[in-house]
Amino acid sequence: MGHMDTFAAAAATTKSGSSLFLPIIIVALFGLFYFVMIRPQRNRQRQAQQMQNEVVPGTRVRTTAGMYATVVSVDGADVVLEVAPGVNVRYLRRAIMDVVPADTGDIGDIGSHDGQMNGSGPVTDQTDEDETADEATEDGSAKS
Repeated sequence: MGHMDTFAAAAATTKSGSSLFLPIIIVALFGLFYFVMIRPQRNRQRQAQQMQNEVVPGTRVRTTAGMYATVVSVDGADVVLEVAPGVNVRYLRRAIMDVVPADTGDIGDIGSHDGQMNGSGPVTDQTDEDETADEATEDGSAKS
């Protein structure tokens, strides 16, 4: 009978120890979740809010829709952006996602340095002679 009493005492000790273990694990997981997810998100929101409040006319910005523009005027919660010469649009100030550094050059000239992307259509590596040779092989004749 002495062995059963020690077994019962050990089981009671184990049960009370495990009942404290679960709340400690839950609190630790919430703490980890806070430092991994919530705190960095709050820091990003704080930085975005600060950047949006510091926007002044003449600043190049990118909106949440991906449009690049120059701030023309700031009016309370709104900003007027110039997206093309003479084309002004009104956005909410919080729609400004990022301030673009001034040394990036003209955004519209991306890819025009090598002559590949000029907006005239898809880029192809084939010449006109290659295209006519490909059309001939589709008809079933041999390619020379």
